[in-house]
Amino acid sequence: MTTTPLRRTSTWRVADIVVASVIAVASGVVFWGWNASYGFVSLAFVAFPPASAFVSGMWLFPAVLGALIIRKPGAALYCELLAAVISALLGSQWGIAVLISGLVQGLGAEVIFAALRYRLWNLPAAMLAGTFAGLFGAVTEAYILAYFVEYTAGMKIFHVVAMSLSGLVIAGILSFVATRALARTGALSALPSRRANLEPVFGTVRP
Repeated sequence: MTTTPLRRTSTWRVADIVVASVIAVASGVVFWGWNASYGFVSLAFVAFPPASAFVSGMWLFPAVLGALIIRKPGAALYCELLAAVISALLGSQWGIAVLISGLVQGLGAEVIFAALRYRLWNLPAAMLAGTFAGLFGAVTEAYILAYFVEYTAGMKIFHVVAMSLSGLVIAGILSFVATRALARTGALSALPSRRANLEPVFGTVRP
């Protein structure tokens, strides 16, 4: 029995919207749980608060995961922003400010996939997208919205570097691993990422 390959197109199908929405809503629930526990987690960084940015990747993963699975323009931004909306609706101590974070972080990842013309979905692409999601978010927090008025210049730079690294590992590497694991189960059979587990980790994917 043979299967017909899914034709590559930038147009979103109903299946894409449904799956992206499921990813975003599930991620929003994860955000809500992470928000609720963050006060306890942050106690581990009391000696040096900027180090808490090392776990910020927990707020960045929907952008990379959504893009790797959906593989359409706008997927990173859609998943990250909708996850932020769900988080706000469920109740977040940061209020509607999370919508700004979702927008900026989603754009950070989207910029990378757009620069790669939405054709490269390997590990380096995921790592770069996660890094830029963290970089965009950290720069916005530290310098544009100026959340950390008590931080010195050096502490702000540390925050930016730490959040970028967190994005690389949590949002980038772990999302890549999760996508391949989901593809292995057959859960992505209706999507272009359905054979992600068979694709090269560092190379390009043949059309």
